[in-house]
Amino acid sequence: MNRQSGPERPYDIVPFGATGFVGALTAEYLAAHAPEGCRWAIAGRSRPKLERLRERLAAIDPACAGLPVLVADAADDDALRELAESTHVLATTVGPYVRYGEGLVAACAEAGTDYADLTGEPEFIDTMFVRHDARARETGARIVHACGFDSVPHDLGAYFTVQQLPEDVPLRVDGFVSAGGMFSGGTFASALTVMGRQREGARAARERRLHEPRLVGRRARAPLGAPRFSKETATWALPLPTLDPQVVARSARALERYGPDFQYRHYASVKTLPVALAGPVALGALAALAQLPPARAWLMDRYEPGSGPSAELRERSWFRVRFVGEGGGRRVFTEVSGGDPGYGETAKMLAESVLSLAFDELPRTAGQVTTAAAMGDALIERLRAAGIVFRVADSR
Repeated sequence: MNRQSGPERPYDIVPFGATGFVGALTAEYLAAHAPEGCRWAIAGRSRPKLERLRERLAAIDPACAGLPVLVADAADDDALRELAESTHVLATTVGPYVRYGEGLVAACAEAGTDYADLTGEPEFIDTMFVRHDARARETGARIVHACGFDSVPHDLGAYFTVQQLPEDVPLRVDGFVSAGGMFSGGTFASALTVMGRQREGARAARERRLHEPRLVGRRARAPLGAPRFSKETATWALPLPTLDPQVVARSARALERYGPDFQYRHYASVKTLPVALAGPVALGALAALAQLPPARAWLMDRYEPGSGPSAELRERSWFRVRFVGEGGGRRVFTEVSGGDPGYGETAKMLAESVLSLAFDELPRTAGQVTTAAAMGDALIERLRAAGIVFRVADSR
């Protein structure tokens, strides 16, 4: 299944929020890597900013001098509907998504348009499932959240690890995340939004469970692990209660290759004990402050949305996710690694995801789906070709 076999539309791909920090990086990646004949446009709420971005893109590829500019506001449902109806695949980098994202999901679900975003907000994803999954299934739209560092390396890394293990047996995979890099104002705002809306998030998760079909004859879980020293990575492993393990578990529910009983645990990999002890304390303090609206507003003002680290700092940034998989008497070590996780590589992951949705022959899926379920092997091959490493590190 690819969108070239669908109804004719003016564009194959449209990135929305293209003038933001990661949005511009995504547009620059598309300017450099979109295949010949790809019909795409850039979209956002400010025509002057979009036109300035187009000038930058023309320096990468002179053909971008004629790139269409589409003006739409996240609060304008009519404009979002027209935007969704104009393209086969629509990507958005406009967050916090719980505040600005639903209109675009609704428009894509109604128009049968594939959708991709960078959200790391569980509340938003759960709410979108409850409100728009059924309609997207009816129209054939694939709603693919978390197409950046949240959660592509973890989702596809677990999928890649499972492929190295025997079929039709219980499997367990542990993921250990280490990274060095900075975050943008938009990412910080989204993180604070999640921390400050824990009650709403729990309510959305309960509502999703009422609507989500139950697995029959299989089990897929992502329990919160306990802090421990990991002999496999020679680091302290701290459980990470992020979106990523939820996404991995949803892929496992969707794909029988994960076996009859699948378990995934997700950890931060920390080299020294003092850092391992201090990290949760600092995070807990930040989460406590995020519960207070004045403190949350003050914290958000520290980092302006649309801002981000310099190119030099991004060049020095990196990530590595080490996976340990076990099942059927076999144990395997795999690794996913790359450069700047928050921005350069996130823009690459989002751009390659939308290119895959638009042009690759993919499994026939619809509704809210994960990157592993929607794109799987095709996206891994794209990311490998783009410089992100997927490898079997060791096994015994």
